[in-house]
Amino acid sequence: MKKSLIALSSLLMLGGTAHAQKVAFEEYDLANGMHVILHNDPSAPVVITSVMYHVGAKDERPDRTGFAHFFEHLLFEGTQNIKRGEWFKIVTGNGGTNNANTTDDRTYYFEVFPSNNLELGLWMESERLMHPVINQIGVDTQNEVVKEEKRLRVDNQPYGQLIAEVKRNMFFKHPYRWATIGSMEHLDASTLEEFQAFNKKYYTPNNAVLVIAGQIDVAQTKEWIQKYFAPIPRGEEIKRETFVEDPITKEMHATYEDPNIQKPMVVASYRTPSMKSRDARVLDMISSYLSDGNSSKLYKKIVDDKKMALQIGAFNYSQEDYGMYILYGMPQGDATSADLIKEIDEEIVKLQTDLISEKDYQKLQNQFENNYVNSNASVEGVAENLASYYLLYGDVNLINTEIEMYRSITREEIRDIAKKYLNPNQRLILDYVPAKDKAESK
Repeated sequence: MKKSLIALSSLLMLGGTAHAQKVAFEEYDLANGMHVILHNDPSAPVVITSVMYHVGAKDERPDRTGFAHFFEHLLFEGTQNIKRGEWFKIVTGNGGTNNANTTDDRTYYFEVFPSNNLELGLWMESERLMHPVINQIGVDTQNEVVKEEKRLRVDNQPYGQLIAEVKRNMFFKHPYRWATIGSMEHLDASTLEEFQAFNKKYYTPNNAVLVIAGQIDVAQTKEWIQKYFAPIPRGEEIKRETFVEDPITKEMHATYEDPNIQKPMVVASYRTPSMKSRDARVLDMISSYLSDGNSSKLYKKIVDDKKMALQIGAFNYSQEDYGMYILYGMPQGDATSADLIKEIDEEIVKLQTDLISEKDYQKLQNQFENNYVNSNASVEGVAENLASYYLLYGDVNLINTEIEMYRSITREEIRDIAKKYLNPNQRLILDYVPAKDKAESK
């Protein structure tokens, strides 16, 4: 699931300029439409077997939300050849680890094994795809697991509803308007046949990318892939609906009462374009400039100097179809939420009016170089990046070339993109406040 709100404000690591080796890879398609990407890294005797499916919360029906995340859990229940409850035992018993995660746009599964267990990882992921057991026992079991996760991570978590509330008030047509974890009422109301139909529609080889990264014998790996994945039947082509939001032309306001908090938070959110756009990359830089680290503009001014806030931050919440540029702050002392918005707006107007300094621009370049290196510093990171760049961006080689886009962003672009997207008449102001009556709110 998503990182915590505070962690999201520090997505980019500070550091000096670093340099990374080009990530070499080979890609091809199986006859059934499954895309395969291989990356040989002999530096450590480990291998990751991962499959990313092009299905997320946005592919759900409005009255059946939560299916994509539910399947992240359900497909560990077992297969025709892996008994219920045995999946994790097999992985750990062979020196491995595994996990999965879901977003609005995709679902990702992976195992990390010692490299001599690659065939096992391939067999297990092919089993998940070809022979899943989706029965009422598994559905009932995972229903309780998901409910507990929602209680722990959302319902009883301070500020746990923040992103969901921003989305709900920013999107009116697009499925991004509902929470990734979905509605427990929708899951309770769903039939076994609906779960089986969801699996049949989206868990197909032609809706997935298989990535193998680590210490591998490429020829042998291809043989095993052919053996385990080629026999899986191709699924029907998925017809995806396009949802176009009307532009936001006046400032919107909303309030949410959270029974788990004592300190209010104010959020300013702007709807932004797809993460595939150049503008989204510029917005990444703007968020880093404004709030990345204690020396960033917003933190230094509002937290350190004026002591008006306990926390301040900005991040670009990029997704496949749209994004949200989110600024947030927790007022302290005599400062109000309106005071924080005024201070934030002053810094945005400076961005929209003047070019950032050469020193700040070089600092940004160093940060993004370092972030690029860190994102590809492990086989796990490389595997997920390869899968994402293929499935969501349509260009695997962005793993090597996206950094060039960031390097080419100019100070003038930073000014112009701030002027294009970060205006008061294009945003939502969300007052995220303590519940007036906590007992009633629960």
